[in-house]
Amino acid sequence: MIPSVNFHLWEPCNMRCKFCFATFQDVKKTILPKGHLPKEQAIEVVKELAQFGFEKITFAGGEPTLCPWLDELILTAKSYGMTTMIVTNGSRLTPKFLERNREILDWIALSVDSLSSDTNLKLGRAISGKKDIGLDDYLSMIQLIKEYGYGLKINTVVNRYNLDEDFTELIQFAQPKRWKVLQVMPVNGQNDTKVDELTISLADFESFVNRHQSLEQITTLVPESCELIRGSYAMVDPAGRFFDSSRGEHFYSELILTVGVEKAFHQISIDKSKFEDRGGNYEWVK
Repeated sequence: MIPSVNFHLWEPCNMRCKFCFATFQDVKKTILPKGHLPKEQAIEVVKELAQFGFEKITFAGGEPTLCPWLDELILTAKSYGMTTMIVTNGSRLTPKFLERNREILDWIALSVDSLSSDTNLKLGRAISGKKDIGLDDYLSMIQLIKEYGYGLKINTVVNRYNLDEDFTELIQFAQPKRWKVLQVMPVNGQNDTKVDELTISLADFESFVNRHQSLEQITTLVPESCELIRGSYAMVDPAGRFFDSSRGEHFYSELILTVGVEKAFHQISIDKSKFEDRGGNYEWVK
């Protein structure tokens, strides 16, 4: 089985990224009006995933740090022996959060899609779509993460607006253990009304990757094309269902808490060879 799972526990987000493949407005409209499970059910989902045998769990959103019981979910996963990670836009990372979770949260994956405030505004990578973020903000976030001893990953979605940017200064400063570079990916029902202006060819994506190849001396550069992304992740939606995007839109399993992890897991399509090809299995234990 694939040893890691992403739990998109929280639909709400304080940013408005046009390329986001996990808006979950369909989930909110059809099954989960609040955009998240109650705390007790979310904790139970984490327990079920751990008992099934997943070794690493990544808490994602939306923006997971908006969840008032995120700490309890992290603690639950850690108590079952899982490696823990969050994917965050960084806007709510505070010394208080980092201090209280330093013994139970192993990794922080910081989403950085542009070092230009203007570009981030165009992308919607801004608080409430209006408050911009730039290089100095990201340098401050990274410094704080490293001061508290977390494993650092950086995720960058390569698109039409940031295609020509140079991330060398950021990566040299941050020296993340991994820099995941993803080709912007259209997903029907999630970002198809906004993503057209951002899409790029595979050749464009590879050009961005090749331009930053020298940074492999200080980080593990992990390029993920649309083809590699689709169907290579074990993902759970805010309602507690596995889902995949291998067919260009989200396909959901039955509820984990109703039918169990094993049955739900086998209702979706995941290609383990793609998972391996994109470097999904790496040394993540601290």
